[in-house]
Amino acid sequence: MKIIYFSWIKDRIGKNEEEIVLSDNINTISDLINYLEDINNSYKAAFSDISTVRCSKNMNLVDFDELITDKDEVAFFPPMTGG
Repeated sequence: MKIIYFSWIKDRIGKNEEEIVLSDNINTISDLINYLEDINNSYKAAFSDISTVRCSKNMNLVDFDELITDKDEVAFFPPMTGG
């Protein structure tokens, strides 16, 4: 699975993107976030206030309960504003 990070989320984690192989217990984006938070404190800091994070699956905005597979691309970014 490809994961892409944008804006301050990228800054806190320290990378633009990464590839991971999902374990059997990662079925949703919420599960993915829990997995990432267990990696180190950088991920914990990035996802500490989930209300300030939005996500997409394969370039479509989705909720954290969205089902995912190894073939998906997931992106995390701050809320978008108009302008």
